[in-house]
Amino acid sequence: MSDGPWLVVIDPQTIFASPDSAWGSPFFAETMPRIRQLAEAFGDRAIVTRWVPTADRSTAWGAYFDAWPFADRPATDPLFDLVPDAAGLSPHPTLDLPTFGKWGAEIEAIVGHGAHVVLAGVATDCCVISTALAAADAGAHVTVAADACAGSTAENHAAAMQVMGLYPPQITVSDTASVVSGR
Repeated sequence: MSDGPWLVVIDPQTIFASPDSAWGSPFFAETMPRIRQLAEAFGDRAIVTRWVPTADRSTAWGAYFDAWPFADRPATDPLFDLVPDAAGLSPHPTLDLPTFGKWGAEIEAIVGHGAHVVLAGVATDCCVISTALAAADAGAHVTVAADACAGSTAENHAAAMQVMGLYPPQITVSDTASVVSGR
């Protein structure tokens, strides 16, 4: 892999975009244009992930789905589809993962060990922060485009950004304009 950064767009899905969803972010719609801007700047160096429910209810995920029964559906349910505006964000197949954090062997195999990744997506206070911390632990250089992330609430978004901001130099908090101008 070359040394340039990769964009990882985390879970731009109906379950996180719909105002009717218990997990819908009120900031999703305003975030998507910045996500698209980043994806255009990164071209073929963009990856999109999709959260899908795990089938293993014998783990803590069983209790999780007891708490969130509306999300206890097959992975093929339209609730887990990418939003239409996410079409074409990446030339690579979407990575379907049953975990909050998306960093792992699947992404590292594409971007390379110790790569620089820029994160955008939802929810800042769940899947984005889980991905950022795991990527940093694995040795990746992480930039979070704060204005291209949508939290469950403004307060939770700010709290997640504050926590990720505690991890320099492994994690840098930035914005879309700065990331694009640095390309």
